[in-house]
Amino acid sequence: MRPLPTEYAPFYDTYVSKVQEDDLIHALQSSLEEIRETLVSIPVEKSDHAYDEGKWTVKQVLQHVLDAERVFSYRALCIARGEQQALPSFDENSYAALATVEQRHIKDMKEELLALRSSVYLMFRGFDPEMLMRMGTASGKAISANALGYIIIGHARHHFNILRERYGI
Repeated sequence: MRPLPTEYAPFYDTYVSKVQEDDLIHALQSSLEEIRETLVSIPVEKSDHAYDEGKWTVKQVLQHVLDAERVFSYRALCIARGEQQALPSFDENSYAALATVEQRHIKDMKEELLALRSSVYLMFRGFDPEMLMRMGTASGKAISANALGYIIIGHARHHFNILRERYGI
């Protein structure tokens, strides 16, 4: 079921709006194929390409998607399990600065993202409707586990669109 605007902070509408599907589990499953198709289209030669001075390289974008997917899925797990403690925000730029992607091969990053999304899909498939509707706090804002599922999908779509439009992938 699509999340209501009351289930997430307005900032996340950018990501939620990129998910047209009403069935979260089906959307997570089909997004795995979308990710696979996008990753296959990224040539190794473009790994360290940035479309402009000061912008992330392709590998940095992929690492950001990996980091965010882990953070969002951890939040969803915590909230689905009834965590009452507020969950911290994360600084994507600090994470990117410390990721040392230049030491990684893009092939490994692609495999990792496919494995991670598959794991996230299976985790969400294990949540019952009550778990999905549970609310928690992350980054100082109320959010549901359900909304986090949509954010995970939309966030990857957002960055893959940027890879296509600005990086020529």
